[in-house]
Amino acid sequence: MTDAPTDADVRAKLTALVPALRHFHSALLDVAKGEYEFMNGPVKGPFELYSLVMNHPQFQWLRPLSGLMATLDEVLDARDTTLTERNLTDVRQALGLLFAETDTRFAEFRGGYNRAKGDARVRETESKWRELLGGIQA
Repeated sequence: MTDAPTDADVRAKLTALVPALRHFHSALLDVAKGEYEFMNGPVKGPFELYSLVMNHPQFQWLRPLSGLMATLDEVLDARDTTLTERNLTDVRQALGLLFAETDTRFAEFRGGYNRAKGDARVRETESKWRELLGGIQA
C-alpha cells in the first residue's frame, strides 16, 4: 500500500496540469475565433475578443472549461487549505464529465470540442493534459 499524497504532492500535480489546460483552452479558443471570423469578419484585437468570449453566444461552449480552470486556480491559490487525494479525484471527475457523452449538461461544450478536435494544436494540447492527468493517480 502506498502512502496518501501530501499537500505538496497534490499541489505539484495540479500545478503542472494548469498550463496544459490553459494551452488546450487557448487552442479551442483559436478554433472558436476562426469560426466566428469566418461568419463575421476579423476580430479587431484582444479587447474585442475578450468581449466576444464573455458575451457572444458563439463562445458560450467554452465556459465549462473556463469555469473548471478558474476553480482549479482558486483551489491552488487557497494557501490555508490542505490539498488531498480528494482534490485530484475531483479534477479527474470534472474533466471526465466535460467529455462524457452521457452528461447532457455539457453537450454544448462537446459540440464545440468535436468541431475543434480536427485542429492539430487542439489534438496536441489535449494529448499533453491527458498525459499529465493520466499521471495523477487518485
